[in-house]
Amino acid sequence: MDFALDANQESIRDTIEKICSRFDDAYWLKKDKEGGFPIEFHKAIADAGYLGICIPEEYGGSGLGITDAAIMMRAISESGAGMSGASAVHMNVFGLNPVVVFGTPEQCERMLPPIVDGTEKSCFAVTEPNTGLNTTQLKTRAVRKGDRYIVNGQKVWISTAQVAEKILLLARTTPLDDVKSPTHGLSLFYTDFDRSKITVHEIEKLGRKAVDSNELFFADFEIPVEDRIGEEGHGFEYILHGMNPERILIAAEAVGLGKVALKRAADYAKVRNVFNRPIGQNQAIQHPLAKNWMELEAAWLMVLSAGWQYDQGLPCGPAANSAKYLAGEAGYHACEQAVMTHGGFGYAKEYHVERYLRESLIPRIAPISRELILSFIAEKALGLPKSY
Repeated sequence: MDFALDANQESIRDTIEKICSRFDDAYWLKKDKEGGFPIEFHKAIADAGYLGICIPEEYGGSGLGITDAAIMMRAISESGAGMSGASAVHMNVFGLNPVVVFGTPEQCERMLPPIVDGTEKSCFAVTEPNTGLNTTQLKTRAVRKGDRYIVNGQKVWISTAQVAEKILLLARTTPLDDVKSPTHGLSLFYTDFDRSKITVHEIEKLGRKAVDSNELFFADFEIPVEDRIGEEGHGFEYILHGMNPERILIAAEAVGLGKVALKRAADYAKVRNVFNRPIGQNQAIQHPLAKNWMELEAAWLMVLSAGWQYDQGLPCGPAANSAKYLAGEAGYHACEQAVMTHGGFGYAKEYHVERYLRESLIPRIAPISRELILSFIAEKALGLPKSY
């Protein structure tokens, strides 16, 4: 058992850190205040070839594993870019895995290289306003008419829809009443984002202003049959190939965010003097930060374990969900403690930790709630009756 990063993984981390160093605190503070997609950052990651870290080499990617991608995403978040930087590339790293696994050679050749080179950005449209995490109850319909599907419906909390050229869409092709299992009858599509047929409303939110979140309204949106991924009606099982990687990557991002917050807190505690001594000399400051460090380290080991399991082709649902839960909690508590360590200055934007705290809520909430993870672990790991 070897816990050390190999030479290639160290190179990934070091290269990403160098790229991120070009985008300093002032860059992300401005993005946090003004919004606007971080195009320059996205391009820098694309130009270095890292958007395709998990895409096969024959389609222009690096063909590496989720563990390698997790190392990259932690480094991005830990640089101070936080969730704003990580979310700008997050979808491109894992989102098209269903295309890689289930797409035809023609689809892969057509769909994947533009994502790798950064000329196209994609959004992932699954969640709906009245279904939440109950994906099998999706109402957005895609009705086949000849060589096209006509889509009508609504999606919500869709990131990067303001700037996306493509959309990975899950829609119901067979009515729920006509299928034997609610997981059947859903189909997956990867197609052009036609803004004449899709109305996009941005959602104002607490943090991560640089990466937009949106509600989408589809009105007779047309999708060519050749843009359907795999067989009709099997889309739910296809997206499962993207869900575990997403949990692993967002867990890595949460660890990175917690780590940068913890470093800011420790650095401040060394130089902030109250009652003629640095506050970091006080155990009331030391002990919570030490606890944060241990929690983040433990969460990171869970991330690496989940990534290894996925890359080995092993069932990794419990590990991936556990990594997401533990990292989300550890990241949040580290960011909260960083604000408290700074005292009043923790509330000031110029110290950045308040931004980290706001962004730390994202991996706690999305892409799956803490409570549903606990229910899943109770069922799958402990053998308890299903509660949902």
